Amino acid sequence: MDRPTLSIIDYIIIIIVILITLYLGLRYAKNQHSTQSFFAAKGRVPAWAIGMSLLATLISSVTFLGYPSEGYTSNWILLVQGLMVPVVLLGSIWFIVPLYRRVIRLSTYEYFEKRFGSFARYYSSIAFVLRQFSGMGTVLYLLAVAVWSMTGISTFFVVVFVGSIIIIVNLLGGLEAVIWLDVFQGFMLFISGILCLGIIFYAMDGGMKEVFSIAEKNQRTGFGPYTLDFKHLTFVVVAINGLFYGVQKYGTDQTVVQRYLTATTNKSAIRASLLGILLTVPVWALFMLIGTALFAYYKQQPLPPEIDANSVFPYFITTKLPVGVTGFVMAAMLSAAICSLSADLNSLAAVGVEDYFKKMKPGLPDRIYLKSGRWIIFFSGFLAIAIGALYVYIGSEGILGIIFTLYAIFSGGIVGVFLLGLFSTRANEQGVNIAIVTCILFTGYAVLTSTAIGNRVILDLGQYNFSHHKLMLGVYSHVLVIVVGYLASLFFPKPSIDPNLLYKGRKKKNTSVPVSSKQMNVETPAKV
Repeated sequence: MDRPTLSIIDYIIIIIVILITLYLGLRYAKNQHSTQSFFAAKGRVPAWAIGMSLLATLISSVTFLGYPSEGYTSNWILLVQGLMVPVVLLGSIWFIVPLYRRVIRLSTYEYFEKRFGSFARYYSSIAFVLRQFSGMGTVLYLLAVAVWSMTGISTFFVVVFVGSIIIIVNLLGGLEAVIWLDVFQGFMLFISGILCLGIIFYAMDGGMKEVFSIAEKNQRTGFGPYTLDFKHLTFVVVAINGLFYGVQKYGTDQTVVQRYLTATTNKSAIRASLLGILLTVPVWALFMLIGTALFAYYKQQPLPPEIDANSVFPYFITTKLPVGVTGFVMAAMLSAAICSLSADLNSLAAVGVEDYFKKMKPGLPDRIYLKSGRWIIFFSGFLAIAIGALYVYIGSEGILGIIFTLYAIFSGGIVGVFLLGLFSTRANEQGVNIAIVTCILFTGYAVLTSTAIGNRVILDLGQYNFSHHKLMLGVYSHVLVIVVGYLASLFFPKPSIDPNLLYKGRKKKNTSVPVSSKQMNVETPAKV
């Protein structure tokens, strides 16, 4: 099969979008003179833009390509994880947002230290770093493979080129540039998804009705299987994992919590969070539906045998979309990857500065911390490029499932620590430290006894191998930390806890303050 070629109009559109991306980095470069502005944007961003930024932070080429791939090959079971997020967050965002705006300066994991000591802080921040790098490498890999299949451009070149852009944007414009780039990308994402779905429905013999008819006949609808089986991918497994994922992502993830701190007041931060949550699920569903529609479409049309599930959407984009629309959709795909990776880099730098560099070198001028943040962005971007290039050479299958599995492994009981910190007045530093060590040992056992290299499990313990689905690993690690952490705490003195760190303290300190006050000062603990 000859690879499709793009028209000059398509390339012009793609180049324009890349230039807009670089312009936004330059546009806000003049504002980045302190760590406060570089990592928190000094409250200069309105709530609706922060909400769009939250959407774009969670939407990347994993959504743009992974969800259509999953919808093409299976039913909608992996969407269940996303559907659980509003269930959890609509009931908890009201106290999670004020909590962080009240007790931390910049790093999410400062809360863990204030509640349970430095070991909990470093463990949770390292888990975040591992998740980010694994995810960033996957995003670059997906993008590179998609662009190669559409244009023939070297996958290695795509990884290096896109990685370089995100480094430049972050070095210049900081979080403010990232947020406004997210707004631009969010609108492109909606428009491109709706355009693609509309064109598929229009091209189908029988239209939208026939799409759902074919999908239903071929088991491409629904969220099953619904059996109570933890060993395989079932509705129950994904739903339970999704409940913990919602708390983990919106309650303990630096990329999200950093957006809470950007808003001017608690109310605007909550509005932004709700907007981001309520927009994200429809976008996930939109791109999953595109995959289902593509399956139905190619039941009616011949599809070259060399086109696999990960390539079917890029193939459709380059062969069936009109000139100009192809370029716009490809530009939206590039923009989605650039936005999510930019957010990841900025958050990694924030954690690097707050959790590590300031600990090693306290009391330095703010300009030194700002400079260190930029260096962290540079080296983190370079490492992400290296991981993406490695993925290109070793290949990957079922990319959406891999992403969810990595999150399950690297979640490492973080939600358990967070929930103990919020709701238990008896849990203490010693008990939680014991729980974290127990969780590390359990995670190591589960991964080694369930991961095969070739035809052999790395550590084969026979009937004692971890046999449940790896999405349950994340669930078990959180529950293990809660149970062990609480029970172990009973053997040590009851701690004296600042009420501000507890759920019950939310009613006492629930006023809003501007970000420009001490509450967002990067050198002095936040107060309301």
